[in-house]
Amino acid sequence: MLKTSSYVSFIKAGSVAAFLISSSLSYAQEPIQCQKVTFSDPGWTDIGATNGITTTILNALGYETNVLLLGVPIGFESLKSGEVDLFMGNWMPAQTGFINEYKQDIDIVRTNLEGVKFTLAVPEFVYDAGVKNFADLNRFSSQFRKRIYGIEAGAPANQNLQKMIDTNDFNLGEWKVVESGEQAMLSQVNRSVRREQFIVFLGWEPHPMNVSFNLKYLAGGDEYFGPNYGGAIIRTLSRKGYGTECSNVGQLVKNLEFSLTMENEIIDGILNQSLESGIAAATWLKKHPEVLEDWLDGVTTFDGEPGLAAVQNSLGLK
Repeated sequence: MLKTSSYVSFIKAGSVAAFLISSSLSYAQEPIQCQKVTFSDPGWTDIGATNGITTTILNALGYETNVLLLGVPIGFESLKSGEVDLFMGNWMPAQTGFINEYKQDIDIVRTNLEGVKFTLAVPEFVYDAGVKNFADLNRFSSQFRKRIYGIEAGAPANQNLQKMIDTNDFNLGEWKVVESGEQAMLSQVNRSVRREQFIVFLGWEPHPMNVSFNLKYLAGGDEYFGPNYGGAIIRTLSRKGYGTECSNVGQLVKNLEFSLTMENEIIDGILNQSLESGIAAATWLKKHPEVLEDWLDGVTTFDGEPGLAAVQNSLGLK
């Protein structure tokens, strides 16, 4: 039979062991395979920005991240097969066909960006002069030289514009679509703005053009670009069951909601300052640390430590 002092010591030791076991279990947030997180990226600068934000935070939380450059069809197939965990770039309604095809194999996590635009745009001084709608363009045909500046040859958006001209919609039958690459188009916009000359061109947001220029989007193009200025939302997708299996990463991506201004500024860093996407994202986070509190609500490091403090320390904010 144990002596009283030995019995007490035994009970104390058992209590400590039980505490340590329960503590280690509470810290075991996810299975070890969840420590590596794989993303799909179609090569779009806006998705590079959101992937940059997400991977920067995950790396600070003790995760290993991998971004695979995959076209949209292969990206969806990789979600289905489990080779990819997350896709931050589900543009809707443009990707409705993929969602319908793979809806049994993926989870829709949340909408991460609203207010996306893609339609014709003009500099603000042109808008103020009276060009606010597609129907206003031909009234100023001589100032525009009957030209609409598009993007690369063969792009669906250019084809939409050509259809509009071919059918003489908005009385634009004598106009011409100038096909050029994105950078050539923006160079022409820059020259026209500096000289205060009229120009109409394909514009979209998020994109740093919205930071570089004071521009306005034209109403009236719903038949060709959709309502709300070619409006779209962008959603976060995961492979099926990922949020349950890897609940901590799942909580983070449930929390992540972006803004057009944020993405414009990060993309500007990538395109115009030649920053790698992770560095551009970290630079933005250091200037806007207030977003971290909501983003990291209920999120820990992989080892179960407070997530907010870990990310703040990683970014040099504490």
